[in-house]
Amino acid sequence: MNIKKIILYDEPSIPEIKISDLASFIKDNFSVDVVINDNFFLDLNKSEVKLLTKTRMFDIYKQKISYEPEKHITNFEEQLCKNSSIMEKTTKIEDAENISEVVMYDGFEMQKFLRNQIRYTRNDTLHIIFTNRLTCTFDESDYRYHGRAVICANPAIISTTGIIEAPAKSKEFYIQAMANKSQGLDINSVKEQHKGEFLEYHDERLAKIIEGYVLQIIFYNITGESFCEYLDCRLNNAHWQRDLLYSQIEVSKLCEKHQMILDMQK
Repeated sequence: MNIKKIILYDEPSIPEIKISDLASFIKDNFSVDVVINDNFFLDLNKSEVKLLTKTRMFDIYKQKISYEPEKHITNFEEQLCKNSSIMEKTTKIEDAENISEVVMYDGFEMQKFLRNQIRYTRNDTLHIIFTNRLTCTFDESDYRYHGRAVICANPAIISTTGIIEAPAKSKEFYIQAMANKSQGLDINSVKEQHKGEFLEYHDERLAKIIEGYVLQIIFYNITGESFCEYLDCRLNNAHWQRDLLYSQIEVSKLCEKHQMILDMQK
């Protein structure tokens, strides 16, 4: 894809995105125009909201099938489109008694919905849509859904909730958290003990992490290649929080191969 223009769709409930700084970051690294638009979901009509609701999935072990959403679910989605800040209360996996209580969306189905909503677009325009909805994709290797931080291609989706919930915390954290829960205790003391080892909601480090995911989207659409196998590269698709923080915060640069590709784009 020969990208000449990138449109960023903001998610105002997540100020840590720092959308203006992100636009400047893109323009500093790529010869493209960057436009900032409002939240993509803000102006959906009732029929469009219903279509969006149909992208939700309720069982991580069953690949999504078409269904007619119940009215209370559509009503919730309408509220969410008007005020996305209420989503945070429904996506924290650690707070849920059961995973089915977490509001989740099939990432590829949502991408199809977004593509249909963008009624006209040039072939050289890349759309990057931010959302705090938790996007997931079904993995045929273990026959279950997994949370995803990013859905590439065009339009691309960056899930700020996925950034926090999808890459796993350390095994030590989960063991200690389970021990606390088994004793009827909350896990705040465990989180405090491991503070800094993983991202939290409204974490100041999100802005830097998001730069890396935007790079992954742009490179994917330029080269057609998915991610980078090396941890010492911002294009690495981290599955652990420690790896995510290492690649994006500690290293915070591209590997030699991808830096050469970037240099060719300027």
